[in-house]
Order: sequence, then C-alpha cells, then structure tokens
Amino acid sequence: MTELLNQEIYKFILVFLRIGAAIMFMPGFSASYVNARQRLSIALAVAVVLVPFLNSQLPPQPTDTLAAIKVYLFEVTYGIFFGLIMQILFSALSLCGNFIGQAIGFSNAQIFDPAFQTQSIVVETFLSLLALTVIFVTDTHHLMLSAVIDSYTLFPVGAPLPIEDFSDFMSQTLNQSFIMGFKIGSPFIAFSIIFYVGMGLVSRLMPQLNIFFLSLPLQIYLGAGLLLITTPIMILWFIKYYEEGLERFVR
Repeated sequence: MTELLNQEIYKFILVFLRIGAAIMFMPGFSASYVNARQRLSIALAVAVVLVPFLNSQLPPQPTDTLAAIKVYLFEVTYGIFFGLIMQILFSALSLCGNFIGQAIGFSNAQIFDPAFQTQSIVVETFLSLLALTVIFVTDTHHLMLSAVIDSYTLFPVGAPLPIEDFSDFMSQTLNQSFIMGFKIGSPFIAFSIIFYVGMGLVSRLMPQLNIFFLSLPLQIYLGAGLLLITTPIMILWFIKYYEEGLERFVR
C-alpha cells in the first residue's frame, strides 16, 4: 500500500511540475493581479484532474534519487518552455500597441501593464487587457491548457530535452509574432506616414502657420477615431492568430 501511494504521489508531482510551470508563464494566469496562491490552486486542481487520464503515459518511479531529480527538472523546463511560447505569441499585440501609441501621439502616456508587469503605453495596456478578456470569454484559455496536456504525447516524461528543436521553434515563433504585430498595426503605420507627410507639405505651403499646435490635436483626434474603428478587427485578427499558433504548437 505504501509503495502504491508513493507511486501515485510521484506521478502527481510529475504532472504538477509541468502544468504548474506552464501556468506561471501563461498569459492571463501570470498577470500581477493573479497572486501566487491562486496560480498554485489552479495548477493543483488541474493536476489532480489530469493524473488519472495521463496515468498510462507516466513512467514508474525511479529508484535512483538523481534520476528522479533529473526528471523533475526536465518537467519544469518543459512547462516553462510552453508558457514562454504562449507569452511570445501574446507579445505580438504588445508590439502592435507600441506602434499605435507612437502613431497617435500617446508614446509618453504610460501606465502599468498587468499582463506583462511593466510600464507600457496606455494603448498597449488597453489592447492587452481587451485581448485577455476575449481569450477568457471565448474559452481560448482551454486551448492553452490543452496544448500543455497534449505535450505529453509529443514530449513523453523522461525523454531527453530537444534543445535544438526548442530553440528553432522559439525563434520562429518570435519572428512570426513580430511580423503579426507589424501586420496588425499596419493601418497606424500607414496613418503615421500619411499624416506626417501631409503636415510637412502644409508647413512648406504655409510657413507662418504654427504646425505644432495644429498637428498634435489633429493627430490625437484622427488616431483615436482610427483606433475606435479598427480595434474589433485587430482583436479578432489577433485571437485567430493566437489560436492558430497554439494549434500549430500542439501539432
């Protein structure tokens, strides 16, 4: 009975380490307003539910202590990698918000962003909170958990760490996130180019006009109007990209 109990505890720890490490870095779960006790409770609850379903994929407890510690470290590494990939996917919206803030003149209006736990442009924080709300309302966070659960098929417990595959996939994901952030923010990049070119022409045609006092309010009003129109499209585009990124990660 004692041996069986130790075996079950060992399997629970394996599941908890991977799930818990991933939750510590997942968008939304890793936000500053979710304290460590809440994250721990979520990880424990998910691990308790998953142990019976993953029982056949979990190896028996090794007799060597060093071997057990090695497996534990591998599981933590897997979880951290999965959480970081999801953060990199989410960072596309942060880059887009930075473009928007620069384009509409809000580059100096900064506020604390709970999603990334840093000071960021107010538009970037707004888009991050809006995207997180949509992710949880549409149950996309279930897809994040499913990606970690399906990883037991791709990366069995105790298997060597595929360091090269991890680095290649992370670099590709970072590249795709940068491109997607550029694409989502492209209307504001175009707006910025057209606006500054127009203001430059006006300043040449009417040198006596104080272009600074005219351009700043006009830039804010036009940029805010464009943001109001394009926000739903940007969020839908980002959610579709985020879901496709998670599905590609699972495959």
